[in-house]
Amino acid sequence: MSLVLALLSQALSRVWRSPASRARHAPPSRAMEHDRAIEVYDIIRTIRDPEKPNTLEELEVVTENCVEVQEIGEDEYLVIIRFTPTVPHCSLATLIGLCLRIKLQRCLPFRHKLEIYISEGTHSTEEDINKQINDKERVAAAMENPNLREIVEQCVTEPD
Repeated sequence: MSLVLALLSQALSRVWRSPASRARHAPPSRAMEHDRAIEVYDIIRTIRDPEKPNTLEELEVVTENCVEVQEIGEDEYLVIIRFTPTVPHCSLATLIGLCLRIKLQRCLPFRHKLEIYISEGTHSTEEDINKQINDKERVAAAMENPNLREIVEQCVTEPD
């Protein structure tokens, strides 16, 4: 009898630990975080590339997996974006990060803290760019430049 109980316990523990089981039985906050991540992705996927006539989604600069959302307070979330430039020496990576930040600041319907990073190992100057796109003063200064602001507006404006 004890052998049967041990085997049953072992089998049940495997079922409870499986990814499918965890998804079905996820706590409400996990489900909400996932819903928020999908909401964030739907906002950023249509941002246009500054050089090409494609969206960041089409170029695989952003994917659903690059968005992480964590609840940090009551109705407040930490949104982390890790985007992947098309080439390791992409000269427009900072501008892409700026477009992500501006569109999310304008469009997210919930309180949030935003962190945007280049995916680790995908750009030759990722540390410098990560500092720039997460520095509020640099972002504000960049948006004061009329030429840069116009490019950002073209990238973040939804097509008709």
